Amino acid sequence: MAVHFNCCPSELDEDQMLDYLLYCKNQHKTPSESFFKHTVYGLRALFKVKGKKKLHLQLPEIQRTKKLPIVLSQQEIKHFILTPKLLKHRVLLALIYDCGLRQFEALNLQLSDLDFDRKMVHVREGKGKKDRYLPLGEHMIRGIKKYIKSERPEKWLFMGNDRNGNRTSLSKAGAHWIVNQSCKKSGIDKKITCHTLRHSYATHLLEMGLDIVSLMELLGHSCIETTMIYLHICQFKRARSFSPLDVLYDRGKDQK
Repeated sequence: MAVHFNCCPSELDEDQMLDYLLYCKNQHKTPSESFFKHTVYGLRALFKVKGKKKLHLQLPEIQRTKKLPIVLSQQEIKHFILTPKLLKHRVLLALIYDCGLRQFEALNLQLSDLDFDRKMVHVREGKGKKDRYLPLGEHMIRGIKKYIKSERPEKWLFMGNDRNGNRTSLSKAGAHWIVNQSCKKSGIDKKITCHTLRHSYATHLLEMGLDIVSLMELLGHSCIETTMIYLHICQFKRARSFSPLDVLYDRGKDQK
């Protein structure tokens, strides 16, 4: 920006800065989203250091690639959840799938958030700092009870150790390790993350007949458009695609 205008960016007004960002956006090779973020945040920091008025510069709208999420089949889910040897790891993977939890939501669960009588789990401060209740299935409750009786976790449902050896909640790195090891040992040739289990949960519920609005509430989405992406993945019985070539050959067999 300094080279483009031949002056220090702090001497520019917001319109000039926005013109430059739009100029970059319209180039043949559009910069990445992180380029624009670092540029805007850097400019805001520069204005703060220089003691100038607060910069109200917005990021330009960038068209993102519309990639569909990776989803496991129901058989792959069963195989993946049973892959780890440790009960703790199996329960973690099963709970993320059975409730469609985000990774940090699962790791932040405390024993007090479980209500086995009402068959519910209380997710506190999910994305957007929103709480929600989710149903717990009978199989999941039995697995959690068996795990609690065996491991005796304290406060958090899934315990781990910090760098000083103190007992705390399981770390993100620990959850990543569990998923990565399970992915390697399962033999499933897909890139699997904790969020893959959440995507699979949403897709399977739609295929089982759950309506899109109820799914939006279960996932904790703030808008229906985010949830509707799963409609592009689902295989509904009445609308399941088929091969026209197979139909032609099957009809040919009938005629013979």
